[in-house]
Amino acid sequence: MRTMIMAAAAAALLSGCGGPGGTEDTDAPASTDAADTNASLEPGDDFAARLQTLLIEAEPGSTITLPRGTFMMTDGLSLDVDGVTITGAGEGATILDFSGQRGSGEGLLVTADDVTLENFTIQETKGDGIKSKDADRIIYRDLTVEWLGEPDEENGAYGVYPVESTDVLVERVTVRGASDAGIYVGQSDRIIVRDSLAEYNVAGIEIENSTNAAVYGNTARHNAGGILVFDLPDLPVMGGNSTAVYDNDILDNNTRNFAPPGNIVAGVPSGTGVIIMANDKVEVSNNRFGDNQTVQILITAYTEPFTDEAYNPLPRNVAIFGNTYGRSGYNPKGILGSFAPLVGGSLPPIVWDGVTRWGDETDTDVNIFIDEPDTVGFINLGLGTYPISVENAAPTMDRPDADRFDPLPAITLEHAE
Repeated sequence: MRTMIMAAAAAALLSGCGGPGGTEDTDAPASTDAADTNASLEPGDDFAARLQTLLIEAEPGSTITLPRGTFMMTDGLSLDVDGVTITGAGEGATILDFSGQRGSGEGLLVTADDVTLENFTIQETKGDGIKSKDADRIIYRDLTVEWLGEPDEENGAYGVYPVESTDVLVERVTVRGASDAGIYVGQSDRIIVRDSLAEYNVAGIEIENSTNAAVYGNTARHNAGGILVFDLPDLPVMGGNSTAVYDNDILDNNTRNFAPPGNIVAGVPSGTGVIIMANDKVEVSNNRFGDNQTVQILITAYTEPFTDEAYNPLPRNVAIFGNTYGRSGYNPKGILGSFAPLVGGSLPPIVWDGVTRWGDETDTDVNIFIDEPDTVGFINLGLGTYPISVENAAPTMDRPDADRFDPLPAITLEHAE
């Protein structure tokens, strides 16, 4: 795997360093157009300091253009001005290298609305690659965020990380090597993640505690888990619902799980295609699954103790239909490996834990709807409630008697059309 990652990185570096005006050039000030307040940053000494100055002094509606080259960054960058576009010469052509970063913060933090980030690469941040918080109508487009080398728990947690926002677009973004999730959208509403590549992360793409999300046209490969749709307790925004995961390639997600201990995704079994946990109204349709060693689709309740009385730990109203399935389940990892002997040593493509209540509460009709050909295997582990044990399992291959909930409406983002 290192060879594959380094090859991709080498291509980016050759592109980035081959242009005129690399970091060894003499200092040159940013040139600004007084008519429109746009700024083109030139290579040279104090590049990072001059870039941060431009971010601080930017005017709403302006564009900051980054040059071709590889630029060493020692501190994180921040932007809190609305309506700014940051654009480079292209992925692999403009590279912000944070391998010498002091501290453990983000590479770039955005706390402003109507921001567009496009056409550059961020490498080797100590913390998250790019984080945006309370940044409505943000666009991540034609970006690469990566950590090079073998999987390492010391890598930053998230590649691109929009949180607590509305109208989020992540488009044609590549993330490699994140120790949590490559592309993560949390506690947000109205989200599109499309035409992107997530590889060699713990989780490829994760939609968490969010509503009205569409995840389509992506490739999630060589992660521990491909695409995750979670809802977690004790967060400012809960009640995640209405996520459509469709027309994605979810392949070869067999990288070892290298998340730091205690991280929620540290429990994701290597070799998992899609996980739906404690979320409501989730569609998984028309995806192409292949060679995920543990399971293609896992439907599960939240597995840890919690005290938040407003939290619902059960998945409910899940619809799975129209997908194609390659090889899977031949080498189950994690806790699912403990259940495999009960069903002959391997797992079918679709697995539901069968949890329908929490503790001593009454059973809930969680409405798991599966409309796949009979040749697509399914198992309900029949666990009933958490905490679980293998001894309590009552596996059955009978599909649940469930109803299709109303199809989720399409997500459109006016600012990105």
